[in-house]
Amino acid sequence: MHRLAARLATQARPATGFVSQPEPKTIGSFARGKQLCAGNFLFAGYLVEAKAPTDSKVWPLWDLPMPAPAFEEALHGFAWLDDLAAVADGPARARAQAWTWDWITRFGRGRGPGWTPDLTGRRLIRWINHALFLLNGRERAEADAYFRSLGQQTIFLARRWHTARPGLPRFEALTGLIYAGLSLTGMERHVGPAANALAKECASQIDAQGGIPTRNPEELLEVFTLLTWAAAALAEAGRSPQPAHLQAIERIAPTLRALRHSDGGLARFHGGGRGTEGRLDQALASAGVRAVPAEGPSMGYIRLAAGRSTVIVDAARPPVGAASSNAHASTLAFELTSGRRPLVVNCGSGAGFGPDWHRAGRATPSHSTLGIEGFSSARLGTDGLVLKGGRRLLGDAPGEVRVDLEHGEDGIRLIAGHDGYAPTHGMTHVRELLLDTTGRVLRGEDTLGALTSAHRRRFDVLMDRTGLQGIPFDIRFHLHPDVDAALDMGGTAVSMALKSGEIWVFRHDGTGALRLEPSVYLERGRLKPRGTRQIVLSARVMDYACQIGWTLAKAQDTPAAIRDLERDDTTHF
Repeated sequence: MHRLAARLATQARPATGFVSQPEPKTIGSFARGKQLCAGNFLFAGYLVEAKAPTDSKVWPLWDLPMPAPAFEEALHGFAWLDDLAAVADGPARARAQAWTWDWITRFGRGRGPGWTPDLTGRRLIRWINHALFLLNGRERAEADAYFRSLGQQTIFLARRWHTARPGLPRFEALTGLIYAGLSLTGMERHVGPAANALAKECASQIDAQGGIPTRNPEELLEVFTLLTWAAAALAEAGRSPQPAHLQAIERIAPTLRALRHSDGGLARFHGGGRGTEGRLDQALASAGVRAVPAEGPSMGYIRLAAGRSTVIVDAARPPVGAASSNAHASTLAFELTSGRRPLVVNCGSGAGFGPDWHRAGRATPSHSTLGIEGFSSARLGTDGLVLKGGRRLLGDAPGEVRVDLEHGEDGIRLIAGHDGYAPTHGMTHVRELLLDTTGRVLRGEDTLGALTSAHRRRFDVLMDRTGLQGIPFDIRFHLHPDVDAALDMGGTAVSMALKSGEIWVFRHDGTGALRLEPSVYLERGRLKPRGTRQIVLSARVMDYACQIGWTLAKAQDTPAAIRDLERDDTTHF
């Protein structure tokens, strides 16, 4: 149906120019722009290197081998235009123009994989944002082809936006339609219906906490950015955004603040990364919403902040249903950042490194939390998760996550628990965290316990089956790759040096075995996962409950750390 609608759209009356002069609103990466100019195309975790043909200085982008559908979709979405515009020199402009008009020639008649509502919306936003960059020095015939294609894509969106998946894809499609309707001659009739549809999506997809069903912080930022762009475009055109549209922006802004670490990056949960550098601050500033984070959960996360430290905890069950395709088994996992330096992290999303890494990144062992050996705290997707060797990661999604947060003279205390291991082991995981008032000490206690008579009977059955060997479990603390960690001679503590010069020390109460193991840091935009380390505490549940206490404490500040403190930007919006 998309292809038929696309071909019909190409027969429609085209736009002839801009109603108003567009201004770029998207932020690109200078480094990625230079990579593109050098012929290195890195998208969706795949690198394709191109060599310039002898008769041209520009690589034919659309002749590149397409290693995966996600790679091809990234090309057709044209977000890379942001990166070339960030470079903005002659070679970057030549590539942007050649690849854009080549797209019009090859795909402008409604053929190819780029004719989906979300990719079309994304592409329209970039073509309009960077119109001056693209049209500079082009002939009239080329400009006519450009505007004709913009108009045809707008008509396609007007007919097919409703087929985009709810959530980010539909927000992209509707924002692109609003952008185009406001910017292009003859397309104004699409603005009103698109604005009304966007308001309805805001009411249905943005909950009372300012969250979205996927619980992905970076995706929430992308949605927020699109909503602020659409609101600004409507206001600049003398149109008032719908109340539901503005209310959604007001709900999301404090939630994003709650999900931001002290270094300005977002917490990395449920498929999300830290966010593009500068995107969060720009979006918050553009929104003009000064509300502070609400007390208690924000999109299911709890933020503890004191001094220069932030702790962000996943304190809700994983997303379910249609929103679960990138959900992670991360309930009660946390991340810790000190000033500008991440210390404890989650491995992150492996989606950009292939299906095996995608599955591994979603499993409980890839998060800084407690996990029963060989099991995951949630069943994710229809196929579950499979470890190396064929072991299936079982367990149901936590049916109930209880949270208690209190502020006291000794700091901020969080007690949370989930019953994700109850169906398989009769076990409930309870995690208590206390961040002291200085932000220099994080105390934790993890408990695995059988809380009801039914759970105790299940535990007894397991004990009989294993010959009273108990239930083995691990508590993992994945460290950022920039952290230099060392196990002390006695094996009772781990010292961690940050690039800032800060020294942190991990200790535990003596229960279980402490060790350092290899880990990975999965980061979008890299060819391979980055190697790092993880602290692992291992023990066995031999009775109806087992508790392990631990501390993460800052040992000292070196002169380098003091200089880092003086550079800290504490004026975030």
